[in-house]
Amino acid sequence: MQSIPISPILGATIEGVSLSDPLSQTQFDFLADALHQHGFIVLKEQDLTPKLLVDFAKLWGPPSPHVIDTFHHAEDANVLILSNVYKDGKPTGLVDAGTYFHTDYSYLERPARCTILHARDVPATTNGTRFANQAAAYDDLPDSMKKKIAPLIVRHHYGNRDDLDKTSRTVASVLTPDQEKKVTWVEHPLVKKHPFSGRPSLYAVSGSSFGIKNMPADEALDLLDELKLHATQEQYCHTNDYENGDVIVWDNTLLLHSAPLIDLTRPRTLWRVTVLYPH
Repeated sequence: MQSIPISPILGATIEGVSLSDPLSQTQFDFLADALHQHGFIVLKEQDLTPKLLVDFAKLWGPPSPHVIDTFHHAEDANVLILSNVYKDGKPTGLVDAGTYFHTDYSYLERPARCTILHARDVPATTNGTRFANQAAAYDDLPDSMKKKIAPLIVRHHYGNRDDLDKTSRTVASVLTPDQEKKVTWVEHPLVKKHPFSGRPSLYAVSGSSFGIKNMPADEALDLLDELKLHATQEQYCHTNDYENGDVIVWDNTLLLHSAPLIDLTRPRTLWRVTVLYPH
């Protein structure tokens, strides 16, 4: 196995491993080290069943089915289908999912360790996931800002604070009334230390972060917006485009990410599993 950096700021391609075969502890440790160093890793030319994808996901921690149970895979509810394909006039998956910068499951009390995508049928075009390195963004903050935000606790809820219009393509994927009952307000530190590397980073300053504990609403939003603009500058970002067979794993503590507004005229289907941190 070897790890080949994709860009100076983020990402690595891993060669010499097939996820159709059981991984040794040494192989998994190699993948985990690469993930914690590079933020996301890509394993090319994989062809996994839902079971094999979930088996791989379980190496990282417990998979957690998405609140939108409408598009769980029939073979395993841990797999969420992302697709613009319609069958009998009905969507087979989520069409536009997370087109704004966000961190997966930051609206849950127990946050996500990583998200895993398997590209099943994607067009050969530039419509990949964009990632932003939140540890690098934190490192570059002035010391005065680091001191200011160190004790702050952010209030999170499912949604996109920049777009609450349920008819918009950039709103958070719309929940049914029953699904809405399953999400509530949670709190997370604004600055998190990575559970494995110990490196501090900004956490979910875009997306589900709607306020800051014990801070006036307008002041909190101004600060979160200032940090979001800083943390999503070009020098912290890289876009990864997909090819069929790709399996990508990204680190939700280290990164913000945004999905593309996809071309609805071209079929595009990926499978997704999101994994929580082990207790």
